[in-house]
Amino acid sequence: MRKLIFVLVFIFLFTEANTQNPPKREFRGAWFPTVVNTTWKNMTTQEIKNDIILYLDLFKSLNMNAVIFQVRPQADALFVSDLEPWSRFITGEQGKSPDPFFDPAQFIIEECHKRGMEMHAWFNPYRVSSNKDEVLSANHLYFKKPELFIKYGNQIYFDPGNPESRKHTNKVIADFVTRYDVDAVHFDDYFYPYRVPFKEFPDNDSFEKYHEADGFGKFDKDNWRRNNVNMLVKELNGTIKSIKPWVKFGISPFGVWRNNTVDERGSASRALQTNYDDLFADVLEWTKNRWIDYNAPQLYWEIGHARADYAPLIKWWSENNFGVNLYIGQSIWNQLEIKNRNGDIVNQLHRKMAMVRENSNIQGNIWWSGLGFARSHELADSIRLNYQRYPALMPLYENIDTTPPKPVKELKYKRGVISWTAEEESDPMQKHFLYCIYVFGKNETINLNDASKIMAIVKDKSYSSKSLKGVKVVVTSLDRLQNESYPSSIVIR
Repeated sequence: MRKLIFVLVFIFLFTEANTQNPPKREFRGAWFPTVVNTTWKNMTTQEIKNDIILYLDLFKSLNMNAVIFQVRPQADALFVSDLEPWSRFITGEQGKSPDPFFDPAQFIIEECHKRGMEMHAWFNPYRVSSNKDEVLSANHLYFKKPELFIKYGNQIYFDPGNPESRKHTNKVIADFVTRYDVDAVHFDDYFYPYRVPFKEFPDNDSFEKYHEADGFGKFDKDNWRRNNVNMLVKELNGTIKSIKPWVKFGISPFGVWRNNTVDERGSASRALQTNYDDLFADVLEWTKNRWIDYNAPQLYWEIGHARADYAPLIKWWSENNFGVNLYIGQSIWNQLEIKNRNGDIVNQLHRKMAMVRENSNIQGNIWWSGLGFARSHELADSIRLNYQRYPALMPLYENIDTTPPKPVKELKYKRGVISWTAEEESDPMQKHFLYCIYVFGKNETINLNDASKIMAIVKDKSYSSKSLKGVKVVVTSLDRLQNESYPSSIVIR
């Protein structure tokens, strides 16, 4: 009972503090991993669809606006592909398609868009297997071009130093972006693998073959490795934008770039592994050169952590992101019940969320793992009732496009349904994609910056609501980057 009272008091106080000026634009993402999936292989196609819908409805109820769905966990596919086999995480056997057939990526894209949410397709660039007992499909590239792969520990990886590996990953993602109506391509923190104790990544052959051609010396392997990842990131950004310039490219790196004990530019942290030195992921190089459209460092630790303290790390990233959109990777398990150094159980959600919203260089959060909201009811309630009580549009991507679409026309209200029309656009960057509906008092001044007035963000050119009387309804059009048109309004008597 005491715990319940504490939670209710916290929710009340947090609601009062966080709903007075809710943000109009904020990234609210939920990771939807498939590499941890152990249940779909035992489900029917309809049961899998129902499971996906259950989570998407949950995310929508929390006013999430982006789902980061894992489509390529291990050089495989949860989508139709002629380049890589069906993932074992959908059927239990790599190379086996769903029966009855359905395309998970296509299904989740359509269902996200129906709910006014974006779908970010999450790819792993190098991982091929997770353990030595996995059985790869007979038509896997591993058996056709074994020279592209390296065994390290109990796992198989593409060799990042072989240019053909980079070309293959580029080809896979180009194929996906071409054929699917995706909103973004997403990588997480897996580039070169996390170090296996006392074992060096065995890429000597490719280093000897390519380092001079790439402009690196005999004793410069680490910089050569970083350059391999840099080239992949740079080339992918160019590939994506050449196909669909509105498709974003975002990366969620490990939460520490480098410790300041080895580099004065680094953060006040003592992480045992870092992006720069262990994963060979030079995130600052990507942001400086605008090779990515958003950066979402995984700051899963608590405030006060001995090696990786959330508070100084969030500040460091905000000061070292070079104008690229910055979203914070949040662990849902490290918020409400944190044991501090004197043993007390404390709630850190309010402090963490305040650090995000009070920093103008940060535009939102991504929650790991979004699936956990189904079990973490207290956190879900806190998010739903206060921190994300109202819908929010996406942050602007000023480096891509800021031109708004044309306003909607012929706004009507009849028999409980609001409807409108929208002029077709030939320029894909300016096409109408979603619509934002606001409700104001009939004599109230229209203020599109007031997020508490947003009733819904929808895909269709209509919305059913029979309770609207004596109000002013405003509808705006959103393009693929959620640039917003001028408002169109109607007073409902």
